[in-house]
Amino acid sequence: MIDQELLERAKDIRLLILDVDGVLTDGSIILDNNGNELKAFHVRDGHGIKMLQKVGIEIAIITGRRADVVERRASELGIQHVYQGVLNKAAAYADLQEKTGIPASAIACVGDDIVDIPLLRRAALSVAVADATEETRAAAAYVTKARGGRGAVREVCDLILKATGKWDQLLNAYRNS
Repeated sequence: MIDQELLERAKDIRLLILDVDGVLTDGSIILDNNGNELKAFHVRDGHGIKMLQKVGIEIAIITGRRADVVERRASELGIQHVYQGVLNKAAAYADLQEKTGIPASAIACVGDDIVDIPLLRRAALSVAVADATEETRAAAAYVTKARGGRGAVREVCDLILKATGKWDQLLNAYRNS
């Protein structure tokens, strides 16, 4: 059951900002002998992102690390706003807000570590994944049941879709196809 205050925070969301390591992935960084960085992304998180985009909600990535695989995954999902190698996430947030014109009252952020707290403090809907640091969970309005890289992003996408009244419309489209 989703409480009313949370639904109220989520009902006007027009932009979802995601961290990568620990949110879209489980936080593991796998390096192979050829210098490639590998990350595992959950397929249902990707589908949740696509469903949000289908109803006009924008997605952005703001991450402290830089990896080619993040660009590839963002491209596959149609995520146009990708900030990698970011040391000051608040500055990237401000830049993104300026580019999109979306006010903080319509922004949701998902994080897992203390570097994400400045974003969580600025967003209307602040979310920490279940296995986030204690401080990050304390800064969030909502803590997912799922862990990072294990469906937490999908959980947030479903919450937003239900709060905005788009869930039944999407579900019926799948049922009737």
